Amino acid sequence: MSFFKKLKDRMLRSSSKIDEGLDAIIDEGGVEAETPAPAPAEPQAPAPPATPDPIRVEELTPEPPPAAAPVAKPGLFGRLAGRSAEPRRALDDEMLEQLEELLIAADMGVDTALRVTANMAEGRYGRMMSASDIKGLLAAEITRVMDPVARPLPIYPRKPQVVLVVGVNGSGKTTTIGKLASQFKAAGKSVVIAAGDTFRAAAVEQLQIWGDRAGVPVMTAPEGSDPAALAFDAMVRAEADGADLLMIDTAGRLQNRADLMEELAKIVRVIRKKDPDAPHNTILVLDATTGQNALSQVKTFQQMADVSGLVMTKLDGTAKGGVLVALADKFGLPIHAIGVGEQIDDLQPFDPEEFANALVGIDQT
Repeated sequence: MSFFKKLKDRMLRSSSKIDEGLDAIIDEGGVEAETPAPAPAEPQAPAPPATPDPIRVEELTPEPPPAAAPVAKPGLFGRLAGRSAEPRRALDDEMLEQLEELLIAADMGVDTALRVTANMAEGRYGRMMSASDIKGLLAAEITRVMDPVARPLPIYPRKPQVVLVVGVNGSGKTTTIGKLASQFKAAGKSVVIAAGDTFRAAAVEQLQIWGDRAGVPVMTAPEGSDPAALAFDAMVRAEADGADLLMIDTAGRLQNRADLMEELAKIVRVIRKKDPDAPHNTILVLDATTGQNALSQVKTFQQMADVSGLVMTKLDGTAKGGVLVALADKFGLPIHAIGVGEQIDDLQPFDPEEFANALVGIDQT
């Protein structure tokens, strides 16, 4: 199954929410498109079965078409006529307000929803629109917003390239590190993982499983050890091994816990004693199910750890995938990858067009 198919299928709740909302908006104030309809028959008394009705017989006898009538060629008119059965509604202030409410409900945020709908209406205000028209416009606008941030994790010639992975509890950091390490290893890169979540034995075990599966060494420390010390030791080890990448896991921390955020800042300070330019990438892993709370997470982690890029996980578990659009619009941080499941190929580079189509429920052939 292609990743787009997985994305579309597993974001069903997001796309169906928008789908149903758009259909309801159009149906509420829409009109059926004008299509040729047969002229109403005049009421007649029922005739005995054995006696043919001359009017009915005449109606059933087709008249030959005019000799000069050309065969219509497919074109713009033909395509429009082919869609004429869809209800349509004028793109006016009331409809735009309803669209804004729908996008806000999909966690796109007020500012982003206003900007997206305003751009959709530009040059089209007052036109009759079907749900398909609106879906196409919405997908195109989402793609435009997200194109500038769709960037894979950059790989630098410097060795080791230090990648610090941060995020709140349960966001999917450990699994994301394991998947990325396996993918980099498969691409021919040598990778070392540091299990910096020294307070949670399950996280260390999970990384070790991924490391064994990918043939990637995992550095650990006794439970409760100083994660900053482990990060420093891992840099020494990765440098000695000539590794291309050192990926450092960190303990999940709530962005409103000052003590935990300070601990993260300490890890960064210690890393920079070994390499003033490290970490070369700081990836913030976000759980899509947190909705608008993801915005405050990005803001806080940027202040404490200088976040350089995002990975969004669990898009298969939310009906509010629009938060990714809000993040792109507000912060402009690179989105390196998105995840829709637990398998290694369920984490893929972010493709804005595929995401936009999946979000609004457009089939992509």
